[in-house]
Amino acid sequence: MQRRSLTGGGGLTLSVLDSGARAGLPIVFIHGFSQSALSWKHQLESALADRHQLVALDLRGHGESGKPLEAAHYTDSGLWAEDVAALIASIGAPQVLLVGWSYGGLVVCDYLRRFGQQQVAGVAFVSAVTKVGAPEAMALLGPKLTRHIPALFSHDATEAVRTLGQFVRDCEAAPLSDSAFYETLGFNCATPPAVRLGLFSRQLDNDDVLASLQQRPVMLVHGSEDAILLPAGSQHIKALLPAASLHAIAGVGHAPFREAPEVFNRLLADFAATVGSTKP
Repeated sequence: MQRRSLTGGGGLTLSVLDSGARAGLPIVFIHGFSQSALSWKHQLESALADRHQLVALDLRGHGESGKPLEAAHYTDSGLWAEDVAALIASIGAPQVLLVGWSYGGLVVCDYLRRFGQQQVAGVAFVSAVTKVGAPEAMALLGPKLTRHIPALFSHDATEAVRTLGQFVRDCEAAPLSDSAFYETLGFNCATPPAVRLGLFSRQLDNDDVLASLQQRPVMLVHGSEDAILLPAGSQHIKALLPAASLHAIAGVGHAPFREAPEVFNRLLADFAATVGSTKP
């Protein structure tokens, strides 16, 4: 893997991890709330790299990307859209396959709303959030997320680390190894509390954007034991996009690409092979 930087929305410096071949359809990975590009290491270091350029973004406020603390840097959908547009432009390919996990689903929708589908060959939504800030959106959140609110936004270091530690464990159905736990906790702690609060301060409903994806291949992946974002979240997208493929991975939680990487990577490889290049 190689790390590079680029300029995103509002001039913010963003950090990116690259791996894989420079031929074939590029796959762009967008991580979730309080995570980082390293969340995708089981993909970036996998056989997927033999056939695809793999690109993972540290979202604004996360990982090694810039971390301004003002809420406006996180509540403006246009900035998120510009971040993804800058990343796609930096790849230089006619089209990419977008993979959005959890909060990354909102970021993918931000991009699609602002810039359309011309440079998108297909979309994989992984345990993806696509609406936020309304009772309908809250109903899709599981108890292992809602029980940590508002402690996830605490500025008290002891409370924040304790809450983030439990949140990390709650994202997966099986117990984490010590090394996996502390690595994941580390990049969760790198996201400032003000950023986490800013992410939760948005009000969005992307049903119209999702419905517009009728002409693009869409894959939905969800863990059967996900108690962060309930499987009903993916079922909601499926109702809007009946042609989308829906894969429920048994026995895993909110991060199927980490808990069952071989299964997830096979699904993604098969999906990418069928997507190919889609006409604008």
